[in-house]
Amino acid sequence: MDTTTRSTIGGGAARRGPGGPARTRPAGRRDGRRPGDAPRPAQAPRPAGPPRAAPAGPHHWFAERLLAVVSGRRPVHSLLGHTVGPAYQQLVTLAPADPLRDRLSPVVRQCGRFIPGPGVIEAFARIATGERVTAMAFRLEQGQDLRWRCAAVEIRGPRP
Repeated sequence: MDTTTRSTIGGGAARRGPGGPARTRPAGRRDGRRPGDAPRPAQAPRPAGPPRAAPAGPHHWFAERLLAVVSGRRPVHSLLGHTVGPAYQQLVTLAPADPLRDRLSPVVRQCGRFIPGPGVIEAFARIATGERVTAMAFRLEQGQDLRWRCAAVEIRGPRP
């Protein structure tokens, strides 16, 4: 007795085991191509270039977000869930009351960190606005949920 029958759905062959449900296998070749498909081109080797940079740490993310708040590009409440302790009130004090949109846009030129212990990062960012350079220091603490939060922020030099 022949246990192979043609299925009308999907064009594949169905096999029925003794007393079991029908199993289908897809029609076509094992490499995923169908009859008549053009052959796949071989992948070109990647050009040799500089090695990929290591992924930036949380201090880079916070430096960009803190700068956006302090420069008036983002509202202070955008960091509400990312701050603990006095950091939110410090941001309220540092953020401009009337942001000036026509000034040069400040950018983070350099960002570094020091890890004094597990779950703590003390970071700095050098911020450039045209020819002026401002220093921003901040502290990040990792919570029980493994999320980083800003615990303190301070700015020295001309405001960005």
